[in-house]
Amino acid sequence: MVKKTEAGGLFGSQRSRVSAPISQSMVKSRKIGWRSAAAIVIANMVGTGVFTSLGFQLQALENTWTILSLWVIGAVFSLLGAFSYAELGTRLPKSGGEYHFLSQIYHPFLGYLSGWVSLTVGFAASIALSAMAMGAYLQDIMGWSGQVIAILAILVISMIHSSSVRQSSFFQNFLTLLKIVLILFLIFFGITLHTPSNAIDWSDNWKNEFFSPAYAVSLIYVIYAFSGWNAAAYIVEEIDQPKKNLPKALIWGTLLVGILFVLLQLAFLNQATIGQLRNKVDVGFVVAQIMFGKTGGSTISLLIVLLLVASISAMVWVGPRVTQAMAREYRNWRFFAQENNNGIPVRAIVLQAVISLFMVVTSSFEQLLVYSGFILQLFTSLSVAGVLLLRWRQQGEQGAYLSPAFPWIQIIFLLFSAWILIFLLIDKPMESLLGLVNVFVGSISYRWSANYAVKKTDPE
Repeated sequence: MVKKTEAGGLFGSQRSRVSAPISQSMVKSRKIGWRSAAAIVIANMVGTGVFTSLGFQLQALENTWTILSLWVIGAVFSLLGAFSYAELGTRLPKSGGEYHFLSQIYHPFLGYLSGWVSLTVGFAASIALSAMAMGAYLQDIMGWSGQVIAILAILVISMIHSSSVRQSSFFQNFLTLLKIVLILFLIFFGITLHTPSNAIDWSDNWKNEFFSPAYAVSLIYVIYAFSGWNAAAYIVEEIDQPKKNLPKALIWGTLLVGILFVLLQLAFLNQATIGQLRNKVDVGFVVAQIMFGKTGGSTISLLIVLLLVASISAMVWVGPRVTQAMAREYRNWRFFAQENNNGIPVRAIVLQAVISLFMVVTSSFEQLLVYSGFILQLFTSLSVAGVLLLRWRQQGEQGAYLSPAFPWIQIIFLLFSAWILIFLLIDKPMESLLGLVNVFVGSISYRWSANYAVKKTDPE
């Protein structure tokens, strides 16, 4: 039996899940509405990918129709996934995302592996990547080491999210609003400002590019840029009236981002030449300098830093909920299940921060992120396939959201996802196989953890 404990510290007092009765008003104050949940979706989706991947796509593709079709397909693919996850999250309304879904639908082993990958690579690596990008943008302006800036960013944002859900919600909503305003600003001026030369090509050359291997490679970059559309499904228990608000957050958040992404790429292509954008990582900075000069470009860079802060913030909020969900089921992880007096899994936040800081210091996380791409896509596909099984078994909560056009939404998603997985396995065999190494380590960890699994009769 776990005894109730109280301990003071940097992040506030800790408590076990055994606590005094809580009033409905107190519980409701810890919940967020669909707008805050949608802000998490938007903040997770709008990150480094949308401001960097265009330069890689232009390595072999030049036609505007081709480029925009990539982003339209990415938007549709993500929206299909959002419909499916809205049903999963309301049929199985518990925080943890794929960890919870796969555990309930298939077997705890698959759920554990999904949680393991999310903990060791998925969220932590993305946090580290965004933090290092912040350091690269700010080191010349501040005169500090980029690594120091990245470390401070992770520590400060983790502390902010260790206070209360209300503070996290306010912080996330504010940063996400700034993110949307920045993108709208770039779209408006990128499309309306006149430029003597640009990368726009409306010819029928798209017919040759559309079926080329380069198109498939570029599509993988775009799918990565859209990752995060399922973010709100990781915090179902922190959403007020999830059966109503979770679908709204996932679907409207994904739809909005899809439209903005397509328009933003059009704005970039309208301002710069292919030569100016090709192989460039800082596409947003390049275009901002063309539109507003060196000073204006630097200002936009600072705004992009705020965008990266919002991305880090969203992942710091969501990621620890996966760890917490695992910790509730396995005694050897139980230490990370405890919450502070405001219901925040502080220890899980600290664990994620430590892993992210390690990646920043070692600078080895980029390869891990690439290696995990195959596995993360696989677990997402298994989750979407789970919708078919839940309907067939008639399993889950009554009154759950039902995705439209069933089962065609799920079938189309799975066919497209299978194509991505097969292509990655053929084109990137080493990366795909190395990603499996992480899963193998997780399977060993599971064998150990399973011996200490929390029994259903054990008190929490």
